[in-house]
Amino acid sequence: MTVALDQAAQDLLFREAHTAHTFTDEPVTDEQMREVYEMVKFAPTAFNQSPLRVTLVRSAEARARLVQHMSEGNRPKTGTAPLTAILSVDLEFHERLPELLPHAPQLKDTFFAEADTREAHGTFNATLQAGYFILGVRAAGLAAGPMSGFDRDAVDKEFFGDGRQKSLLVVNIGRPGEDAYRPRNPRLPYQDVCTTL
Repeated sequence: MTVALDQAAQDLLFREAHTAHTFTDEPVTDEQMREVYEMVKFAPTAFNQSPLRVTLVRSAEARARLVQHMSEGNRPKTGTAPLTAILSVDLEFHERLPELLPHAPQLKDTFFAEADTREAHGTFNATLQAGYFILGVRAAGLAAGPMSGFDRDAVDKEFFGDGRQKSLLVVNIGRPGEDAYRPRNPRLPYQDVCTTL
């Protein structure tokens, strides 16, 4: 095999990793989340933009505010996970481009001048960063339970009232609990996905 990662790392990140549905009550610390971010922040995006924002929901009050906007099936696990992250796109991410892309600071006011362009590019790249974030959580030895089942407009109003951020997904984070995983579902084979021209 030509993959640089050893078998254990491949299993941790991909083969043995599942979406977790239950969690223990072991806390997930701010330091753990900082380590995840410090690792995944180097993953590539277009123009080195960094539109992803992570809102860590830890307090009982904030959790209650979030749970009410989750779909019914996602409420129990969101209510009991030790930490939940709302991953969102910052629609004004371009304001930081001069520091993130110092050799082309003009892109802030040229390519990203229009709000529609910023939203399209920001959403795509923040979604890409969300994938990196989930891999970072797994690399930290934690389980992730990403969910798209929630009322986005209500979450945005509840947590991002100024309209600057739009939620993309919600991720429960922690150590897997009892019966955390469902059986692995099939995946498409290589030949159905990859084409050589």
